[in-house]
Amino acid sequence: MFIDTILKQKGRQVVAVAPQDSVASISRTLAQHRIGAVLVIERDGTVSGIVSERDIVRALAGGGEATLRMTAGQLMTRVLYTLTPQSHVQEGLRLMTDRRVRHLPVLEKDGRLAGMVSIGDLVKHRIAEAEQEADELKAYVATAG
Repeated sequence: MFIDTILKQKGRQVVAVAPQDSVASISRTLAQHRIGAVLVIERDGTVSGIVSERDIVRALAGGGEATLRMTAGQLMTRVLYTLTPQSHVQEGLRLMTDRRVRHLPVLEKDGRLAGMVSIGDLVKHRIAEAEQEADELKAYVATAG
């Protein structure tokens, strides 16, 4: 199964912030949308980083209240691991496991943003796929005997 299939089901809309947005504002955005990460997008539409709940918690632990006045550009993770719509779900799961990330931006081959997937999106898909396979095997066994 391809990442594009998941994006078609869940939608391609991505919640994003600007590099100058404060961590306090980003925290409100995360809570409002009930999500775990936002992409940081430049004025020209390029993705420059990601800010996750984990990034904020780690910064708060080290910097305290001053963290809330930092900007997305100061806090964001700049090294992005990405997928394409043509990537396989297994590739996404492997990348998330190997790199210890929970969110992956999905970029078209020309670099345009196509969406974002979370570990929850991919696990949900794998569970549905496993249930379908089990149902097919049960039906096969029932008719073969």
